[in-house]
Amino acid sequence: MKATLAGAAAALAMASAPGTAMARDTISIVGSSTVYPFATVVAERFGRTGNATPKIESTGSGGGMKLFCQGVGTQHPDITNASRRMKKSEFELCQSNGVKDITEVKVGYDGIVIANSVKGKHIDLSLREVFLALAKDVPNPKGGEELVANPYKTWKEINPALPNVKIEVLGPPPTSGTRDAFNELAIEGGCKTFPWLKAIKGEDKSKYKAICRSVREDGVYVEAGENDNLIVQKLEKNPNAFGVFGYSFLDQNRGVVQAANVGGVEPTFEAIGSGEYPVSRSLYFYVKKAHVGVVPGIEGYVKEFTSEKAWGDQGYLSEKGLIPLADDLRKSMAKQARSLKPMTGNEL
Repeated sequence: MKATLAGAAAALAMASAPGTAMARDTISIVGSSTVYPFATVVAERFGRTGNATPKIESTGSGGGMKLFCQGVGTQHPDITNASRRMKKSEFELCQSNGVKDITEVKVGYDGIVIANSVKGKHIDLSLREVFLALAKDVPNPKGGEELVANPYKTWKEINPALPNVKIEVLGPPPTSGTRDAFNELAIEGGCKTFPWLKAIKGEDKSKYKAICRSVREDGVYVEAGENDNLIVQKLEKNPNAFGVFGYSFLDQNRGVVQAANVGGVEPTFEAIGSGEYPVSRSLYFYVKKAHVGVVPGIEGYVKEFTSEKAWGDQGYLSEKGLIPLADDLRKSMAKQARSLKPMTGNEL
C-alpha cells in the first residue's frame, strides 16, 4: 500500500510540474560519450521487442549528472550514463532537488587510450612522460624542487627516444568523465612519480590536486568536444597528433588508429579487465527510481542492459568493446539493478 501511494505521489508530482505532460512514452537517457555506444546498442535491442526505443544524448558525464540531478518530472532525464562514479557533491545536488532514490549500476570497464594514426610512429609512454607532456606546471627541467610553466614543445624534449614532433593532443573537455579519469589516472599518476610532488598531498590536498590534475592551456592540449569519433577523424588527417578517448573507439577504428603502450602495457581487452593497464576505469549508469512506473519501459531497459546476453562474457556489448565485470560482481550488480536498490551516499 505504501509503495502504491509513493508511486502515485511521484506520478502526481511529475504531472503537476510546470509545462509537463502526465508522462513520456520514451525513456530519456543522457551522459557519458564513452557509455553512449553501449547504451545505444541496448536501446536498439530493447526497441525491437515492441518498446519505444529510448532517446539517448551524449552530454558528457558531468553534463549528464547536472541534468539528471535537476529534479523529478518528465522534463528531466530518467537515466544518466557515466564513465566515472557519481561524486558526493552530485549525489547531494540530487538530494537537494528531490531526486532521492537513485540506483547505481556498474556495467563494466574501459581503458583510456592515447592513440595516433597508423601512419604515425607507434610509441610507448610512461605515466611520468604523459604528465610532463600535458600538465600545466611541471618540475623545472634544470633541476630542483620548483615548478615552472610547461616548457616542453616536442616529445623528444621529454625523452630522446620519443619522436621529434610537436606535442599535440586532442581530448575531451572538463565536462567529460573520460577527462576526469584521464586527469586522475594518467596525469596525476605521472605526477606522483616525483616524490616531492607526491608529498604535497599530505600537506595540502587542494594544492596537490591543482598541480597534479591541471592540464596545460597553451594550445598543446586541444579540447575536441564530447564526440570521440571526431577525434579519430582528426587523427587520420594529422599523423603527428595524438587523441585521448575510450578503448571501445580504438576497437571500432582498428586499421585507422593505434594506441600507445602506457607503462609498457598495451591496452588490450584482457589488460584493461585485469587492471594491468594503468589507465583503466569503471563505467556506470544511474536510474531515477521516482520515474519508474511513470515513464514506461525503464525496468525493462535495465533488465536488458544487465542480462547475460548483453553484458556477459560472450554478450553483444563485449563485441562493441565493453570489458565485462567478473562473474560474481556481475550477478550481484544485476540483482541490485533489477531491484532498483537505492544508494545511501555512504558508498561515494
